[in-house]
Amino acid sequence: MNITVFNACQKKGATYNLKEIFLKSFRNKASITEFYLPKDCPNFCLGCLNCFNDDEKKCKDADYIQKIEKALLSADLLVFVSPTYVYHTTGSMKAMLDHLAYRWMPHRPAGEMFSKRAIIITQALGAGTKSCLKDIKDSLSWWGISYIKECRINLLSEAVWEKIPNKKKDKMKNKLDKIAKKLLKIDYTKPAHTSLITKCKFYIIRAMQKGIGKENEEYTDYKYWKRKGWIDKKRPWKK
Repeated sequence: MNITVFNACQKKGATYNLKEIFLKSFRNKASITEFYLPKDCPNFCLGCLNCFNDDEKKCKDADYIQKIEKALLSADLLVFVSPTYVYHTTGSMKAMLDHLAYRWMPHRPAGEMFSKRAIIITQALGAGTKSCLKDIKDSLSWWGISYIKECRINLLSEAVWEKIPNKKKDKMKNKLDKIAKKLLKIDYTKPAHTSLITKCKFYIIRAMQKGIGKENEEYTDYKYWKRKGWIDKKRPWKK
């Protein structure tokens, strides 16, 4: 089993410790690859459109992004972990997701993503975990992932991990352990179910791509969809 983890910041505080509690159940059962932002994706997307109009490998940050994408595609379980900054995910996480915009369904989604499973863990001292989680979930769902577990943790106490009361830590640990046990029971040799909502999105975009193809058969995204066979009878969730 392969797990790819995206840490939205490099600080080893409350978010890091929550992630470590979750991963503890997987340590001896999976190969785990971790990315720490911004170290592993240090630059902002400049909106040059090279990835949209030409080739994602022509992105100025392709050395970082292609490594990240390889880990995304090889993972059985994707783990996104983020603290809440001003009601949203960190700028570093947003920057990485911006770089992967070419993998959104209206453009060139990776067929492998339709069978993936993911979990998003967000935490905040007070409120904001829901909107923080949505920042990440928007990208995952538009990549084609249907199976997305959510875990929102509100500390509602001291923000420094060492100062959080043990009783509070135990509650958080129990919550994370419960989710980990459910995910461990899954047979990852079988693809995740593709939801009706995801399929509806796909068919709407397919119709859009067919229209684009009638106007311009050389359009980058249309050629990709045509090459994948999705304009015809093939579907990314069918093997």
